[in-house]
Amino acid sequence: MFQLFQKDKKSPFRSQVHLFSNLLIVFGFIAILFSYGSILYSEIWYGLKSLRQQEVSLEQDVVGGKKSVKDSVFARLISGAPIDLDPINTDFSIVIEKLGVNAPIKADVTVTNESAYNNALKEGVAHSSTSQYPSTQPGNTYLFAHSALNFWNFGKYAMVFSLLHKLEVGDSIHIFYKNTTYVYEVMNKEIYKGWDTFPINRAVIEPILTLQTCSPPGTTFNRLVVTAKLKRVVPYLMLTV
Repeated sequence: MFQLFQKDKKSPFRSQVHLFSNLLIVFGFIAILFSYGSILYSEIWYGLKSLRQQEVSLEQDVVGGKKSVKDSVFARLISGAPIDLDPINTDFSIVIEKLGVNAPIKADVTVTNESAYNNALKEGVAHSSTSQYPSTQPGNTYLFAHSALNFWNFGKYAMVFSLLHKLEVGDSIHIFYKNTTYVYEVMNKEIYKGWDTFPINRAVIEPILTLQTCSPPGTTFNRLVVTAKLKRVVPYLMLTV
């Protein structure tokens, strides 16, 4: 009886320890979900899009013979209808239909001032101050953006390039600049260890576009660099007729 009494006396403490352990597990799970939520959302959407063969296009009203819907969380996760993307602006912005990317570009951002480029990246994709603007002349238009986890620090564009690794040779990238659309075609995708200035300083003989982000998403171990060449230049309105 005495031993039984002693065992029962300890049980509330054990229950509290058990409860505390469960709470730690729950809070840990919530913290992971909170940190990786944006990545999970992007990957889930991309997987659903691929499974449903859902089109994302700058064309309006009808895509592939189907009535399109305006871009939204509902359209991406629930609706199987084609998604109609309107560029966020036509002064300077980027649209990658395959990835559902639609973001403004902040011009002339220095890559050597961390505070300056972090502030710029809260407002969209950054254009390096040492690179060219979109043009038909030989030059390198260099854009960089986050694929960070801490969106509470970097805002809604923290994950704008989180799916950049999904791009393949031949995919299209649209850059809108001064009401003109520069359409580039991906020709290369590389991983660089740490910070490497070659992608921004390399000599070019044609107009190219360079996109850079961290790899893997949420880390700063490597840099993913996508290179695309200019295929055509058209007034924006011609895309919608």
